[in-house]
Amino acid sequence: MPRYPLIHATRDSDTSSFLRVEQVDLEFSNGEHRTYERLKGHGLGAVIIVPMLDDDTVLLIREYGVGLDRYELGLPKGRLDRDETVEQGANRELKEEVGYGARKLKILHNLSLSPSYMTHMAHVVLAQDLYPERLPGDEPEPLDVVPWKLAELHTLVSRDDVTEGRSIAALFLAREYLAGRLPPT
Repeated sequence: MPRYPLIHATRDSDTSSFLRVEQVDLEFSNGEHRTYERLKGHGLGAVIIVPMLDDDTVLLIREYGVGLDRYELGLPKGRLDRDETVEQGANRELKEEVGYGARKLKILHNLSLSPSYMTHMAHVVLAQDLYPERLPGDEPEPLDVVPWKLAELHTLVSRDDVTEGRSIAALFLAREYLAGRLPPT
């Protein structure tokens, strides 16, 4: 595993291209008034990809997460680019982060991150019939690709380096879909 990046400093950001906060004045059906704050969404949406190497092997990535200042094992994900469909964005991110493309892509569901204060949604995309292809990405270092058996999902989610909720939820959605227990959308 690579050495952790060195944090030289932290500071509050008055102008962030990543996070924007807006206030929302609400009136509930019982007449109560409240002002909430939420992170204002921007961009075209996001994808989280479940790449299946075979019928039971998913490809995970190990990536540094600055929020937790550690490496996490999870699924490839990223923002959609202008003029991309969900499937095109998922395939691009898969090629950039995992080094594979997919001949078969299926949108399984949408996941929110924290609906109490975020507008962000991510499309969960199942990627099958993989073939080797790498595109240059925006990651600062190469990502480790880790194959994992879906039959061992219970072992994966008990690991200390597997905490990202969207990855965990997407893996369960994919497992249930592949087993025929999740109705097609």
